[in-house]
Amino acid sequence: EMALRGIRVVEMAGLAPAPFAGMILADFGASVVRVDRTAGFSVDSLARGKRSIAVNLKKPEGVGIVRRLAEQADVLIEPYRPGVMERMGLGPAELMAANPRLVYARLTGFGQSGPLAPRAGHDINYLAISGALSMFCRTGDRPLPPVNILADFAGGGMMCAMGIMSALLERARSGAGQVVDSAMVDGVAYLTSFVHKSGHLGIWTNPRGSNLLDGGAPFYDTYRTKDGKFLAVGALEPEFYKLLLAGLQLDPSALPDQNDQEGWPRLRAIFTETIASRTRAEWEAVFSASDACVSPVLEPDEAAAHPHNTAREVFGRDGDALDPAPAPKLSRTPGVPGTANILPVGRDTAAILTELGFSSAQAAALEAAGTVSTAQAKSKL
Repeated sequence: EMALRGIRVVEMAGLAPAPFAGMILADFGASVVRVDRTAGFSVDSLARGKRSIAVNLKKPEGVGIVRRLAEQADVLIEPYRPGVMERMGLGPAELMAANPRLVYARLTGFGQSGPLAPRAGHDINYLAISGALSMFCRTGDRPLPPVNILADFAGGGMMCAMGIMSALLERARSGAGQVVDSAMVDGVAYLTSFVHKSGHLGIWTNPRGSNLLDGGAPFYDTYRTKDGKFLAVGALEPEFYKLLLAGLQLDPSALPDQNDQEGWPRLRAIFTETIASRTRAEWEAVFSASDACVSPVLEPDEAAAHPHNTAREVFGRDGDALDPAPAPKLSRTPGVPGTANILPVGRDTAAILTELGFSSAQAAALEAAGTVSTAQAKSKL
């Protein structure tokens, strides 16, 4: 038994955020069908546990196939700009009229309304408009985008999956589906709630990069070790800070007070020099049994091999690539990662057409007409 067993999802093929939302649902037991285009190939690397049908949406018969899929589905995820699905005759009005229980999830950067709704963008743009990007910088330096994790996946795919599951839960009471308008700007802004709501605590009063939690405090920062690797220090509370100083073999009486911001530059210089005197492994040994909140900054392969992560089975492998496990871990119905992160376009076209009620002769005619494809070529990034 898996938590989402029996939930049927149609995922219109896209890049990064929408495939991640679909993968989350698949990881927890949903049956996910990715609708690919018949021409070209897919660079989707988040397809584990899914199936693929390749459909030519420029043909009315192709649109009809997606309508049939949606009539039998619980969820549809689409990643296009506003109006694209409507122009194909696949908008929520049409599909939900035929299937009122459908949860219709629309995952975009700027959302379905507002002046930027029709504009193109990427993770960095959504971070910028949300106000979050301005927070990722050292004092006097330019903002640095933290890879494409925050908007695409945290504020995008993950928030979309949460919206879908909320709508499914509500549907159990009302019997009706609804549209989930999941915008990455909205999602990232939601993630910054603590920053906006904690102003009264006095931890965001200084210029960017000089506050308690943005790299300004020397006891909440990263440091280079003797071997060119890095150590993460997060000793915020006095009791943890005391353990940090003990591990570094520093005399508290010879240092500025922890909360004396004027003394932070001197304290940082001392930490920098001290931590650079040993290798990362040596510091790991010093702090391994300590609550000083000191951690090695691990490369991905190192993270996969870390004893804590191996004990919790945080990472698996898909060939040579790391394959992070579904999270969170449910006690009775945990997520189980499917196989094959790379899904060949149209691999399951024939089987899905059969499930939709098409005969083998009808399926052959659709393929001959270019309405569907059963191409088996493996896609690669």
